[in-house]
Amino acid sequence: MFSRYVLVIVSLLVLLSNFSVSCCDYNCADRTVFSPSRLVVKHGDPTSATCSLCPSCPDGIFDLEKSVGINKKNGRTITWTVAKMIEWKTTPKCFYTTTDNIQCCTQLNVTVYKTPDLVSVSFLNHSGPLFESRNYTLQCEVQNVAPIRSVHVTFFRGQTELGQKLSLSKPQEKPVTEVFSLGISTTKEDHGAQYWCQVKLELGPDGPQTPPMVASKNVTATVHYKPKQLAPPPPDLITLTQGHPLELDCTAEGNPSPSYTWTSLPDGAPPSKSSVLSIQSVASEHEGQYTCSVSNYVGTNIVTFRVAVKPYILPYIVVIVLVVIACLMGGAFFLYKRSKQHEAVPTVE
Repeated sequence: MFSRYVLVIVSLLVLLSNFSVSCCDYNCADRTVFSPSRLVVKHGDPTSATCSLCPSCPDGIFDLEKSVGINKKNGRTITWTVAKMIEWKTTPKCFYTTTDNIQCCTQLNVTVYKTPDLVSVSFLNHSGPLFESRNYTLQCEVQNVAPIRSVHVTFFRGQTELGQKLSLSKPQEKPVTEVFSLGISTTKEDHGAQYWCQVKLELGPDGPQTPPMVASKNVTATVHYKPKQLAPPPPDLITLTQGHPLELDCTAEGNPSPSYTWTSLPDGAPPSKSSVLSIQSVASEHEGQYTCSVSNYVGTNIVTFRVAVKPYILPYIVVIVLVVIACLMGGAFFLYKRSKQHEAVPTVE
């Protein structure tokens, strides 16, 4: 019977103690002091803190309330020690009771963190190649991380930072999984680019000197785009002389690699499936319009050349010069002959 009374009395004392601590005054002029004032600990690691009475604080009732760990009191200090932090939310309270029976309390803010199990990057609702000049959503999935309010996600293309994102979820202590998104627009220069994301836990000055970071694996982008001409644009009219070589270049870059088709060719032009059409010696029948179509499944680029062929007049000039020379020489010979005839006729006295 006596033991029952003892048990009831002890239970009442515990209830009263809990009630009084739950009604703490956190605005007392003289309060207990935690060292450190804020605790950041990795989940599963050991940790400790010390609570001290202020010089003017009475030491009659002085204690530390906790949900995990053990206390060791030494005069006007209490050391709280946790061998392995396995709780996600704990708020130790150090308190003393004034002569007016008021409990002055100080709460230790404890942040328990955990790095993510996995960080992965992908394109939202998309698989296969990307296309030039289209908008896509790059997403970074962060699995099983805590606390989510400390997570900073940075997106990268190669070593170029694309943007940063913070959690929009309601703050909570336990590990959660969240997906962070960033919109991008692709260009042909993005073909072969490495996209990735990095998670950093910003835990403040009381956290690790080097903030914990976890990076995703790279995702290599394949960008398909229509052909774009690499050769300089042709002039409005290409004029050549008969017998000279002709070379028309419509080389282009595209992904997938483009094919070349030459159409609308003059009757004398040879067919070609190459990016360059060559004629060793042009003639009048090679004059006209040449059209090069460069295509892949994304699109087609068309290049048009206009060619004019001038006659080769040098042989005619040579013939004319020779005729003129012959005529001049013939005329000179004729005059010379006549002068000789006049010299041969005797003079009559």
